[in-house]
This record gives sequence, structure tokens and C-alpha cells, in this order.
Amino acid sequence: MALYEHVFLARQDISAQQVDALVEQYKGVIEANGGKVGRVENWGLKSLTYRIKKNRKAHYVLVDIDAPAAAVQEMERQMRISEDVLRYMTIAVEAHEEGPSAMMQKRDRDDRGPREGGDRGPRREFGDRPPRRDGDFQRGPRPDRAPREDRA
Repeated sequence: MALYEHVFLARQDISAQQVDALVEQYKGVIEANGGKVGRVENWGLKSLTYRIKKNRKAHYVLVDIDAPAAAVQEMERQMRISEDVLRYMTIAVEAHEEGPSAMMQKRDRDDRGPREGGDRGPRREFGDRPPRRDGDFQRGPRPDRAPREDRA
């Protein structure tokens, strides 16, 4: 059997319990067709980059699957029919990741260290700018263009 990672987005107006019911429904489809479902991560309600079917947010769910291709195809067929599923994506993987996914790992600002002098170098003060040529910048006539007749 092949290993897959499957992510789907559910509509924003359904409850968390309904999202769990969707996960159980699709888990049943996989198991009925001879597969196994491993880790299930509910990433919660997140904002979408762009609207999908008039939704600005969606419930994100990640599922690790160990199943034959026919089981995954049947699950995807049922997701296409469902009005609660906005998008889904299934990816074949060599091995499932251990521990929490990248979305579930807590990124704490204190762990990143100070910004001062990071990749860009130290911040400049306002007083260390070089002076402009000829004092203030003045836009003059451009020698490559003829004068405009409406302003002459």
C-alpha cells in the first residue's frame, strides 16, 4: 500500500464538530477500502489568501493515509460531491513525518533571537545619510523631451 498526506479545506460556517464528523466519514471510506488512517491534525479555522466559493476562511485538516490508490480515489470522489469541502490535495510520500507538522509547531518570537544586525546588517541612523547633491532635489527640464505645448 502507498503512503499519502491529504489536506482538505472545509467551509468556514460549519462547526468544529461537523469537521470532525467529516474526518470520521472519510476515515470510514479509507478503512472500508482496505486502508489505514494515521495522524489526523486539525489546524483550525484559518484565513484564505483569496476567496474560494465566497468563503474568506476555512477549516484546515491534515490526514496521513496508508491505503491503496482505489481507496484514495473513492475518498476524493466523495469530497468532490460534498458541499462542505472547498478544496483538497493528496500527495504521495515516501514516509510519514514523525511528530507535529510544520503548521502545528509553535513558532515563538523569543526563540528567533533579536532582529538587530540579522541578515541585513545593523540599522542606520537618520543622521548618517549622505548629503544630496546641490542641496534639495529639484526636478528640471528633461533634455530628451520637447517642451509641452499645453504648458508653454
